Order: sequence, then structure tokens, then C-alpha cells
Amino acid sequence: MKIAVIGTHGCGKTSLAFGLCTQLQQRGKAVELIVEMARRCPFPINEATSELGQMWILHAHILAEMEAAARSEVVICDRSVLDNYAYFCHKFGRRDHLDGMVRVWTDTYDLLVKVPIVEDWLIEDGVRSIDRGFQRSIDGLVEELLDALEIGQHRLLRTGSPAAVTDILTEVTSRLPKLNALGAAAR
Repeated sequence: MKIAVIGTHGCGKTSLAFGLCTQLQQRGKAVELIVEMARRCPFPINEATSELGQMWILHAHILAEMEAAARSEVVICDRSVLDNYAYFCHKFGRRDHLDGMVRVWTDTYDLLVKVPIVEDWLIEDGVRSIDRGFQRSIDGLVEELLDALEIGQHRLLRTGSPAAVTDILTEVTSRLPKLNALGAAAR
């Protein structure tokens, strides 16, 4: 099973992903967390990004997911190829071949959890941009890509507030038995 927590930067995805991992481990699941690749990227990111940097992030993320899936029963992703692609699109526009790759890879997620912007969570950490306009643009692109790439709504959970992590975790974990059955039927 693979669950991706998606959205723009500074909205609480990492906290939610860690909380979800902890709760699943407490339920006896073998869980691996895929962290945000942009923090490891050797190329410029955010507004100063390059095509090379964004391609590195996309491919590093896919590779990390493949490796984690080979080792663990459940993979939790702090981001997905879709929201990583939103950063590429912000600066360079959409590309047909990348649209196809992102659409196909997004089908590998059992559940996408879309986290909204929380205005006071965008903090200076030395990595992410603190430009609110940039943050809103990325959030809008994530929403646009969900629609344009026709990401299955049965696999999308839109959260009300990332501040209510307990409620979100309860809703996500309540879907686990159904997701396990869906994943088994697809295989």
C-alpha cells in the first residue's frame, strides 16, 4: 500500500506523514517514509529552480518509492510525483511526456491526501521559500493538475485542516482495510 501526502510547501504535509507512519506502526504495519526530495537536491530549488533540478527531484522521488515498496508493507510519501511536478510546471510549464509519466505514476498510489494551506505554518527553515504568492501558486497548480490529469477521486482525500492531524489520521486509517482490499484486487 502506498499513501502520498500532497500539497504546497509549508502546509503540514511532513507532520501529517510522520504522524501517519507512527499510527500505522502502532497498528503493526511495516512502514517506510519517503521524505521530500527537494531537501536533498544538489541543484537550485524553489523560485530559482532549473529543469535539471526538477527532473532530479521527480526521478529521485520515483526511485525512492520503488526501493521503499520493495522493503515495506506500507509506504508513506511526504509529497508525490504530482506535487513535485507542480513546481516544474510553475517555472517551465507542462510537458506532454511528463504529464503522461505523472499520470501513470500517480495511479500507483492507493491514496492521495491533499493538505490545504495554513497561513501561519510557512516558516523560514533555510530550504523552502517563504513567499506566500509562490506557495499559493503551487497549491493552485496541484489542484489544476489533479483535475487536468484526471486523478481518480476515489483515491483522493481532501483534508479540512492539517492542524487537526488526529482527525485526519483517524479518517485515513479508517480507509486502510478497504485500501488493502482494493490493492489486493488490482494485483
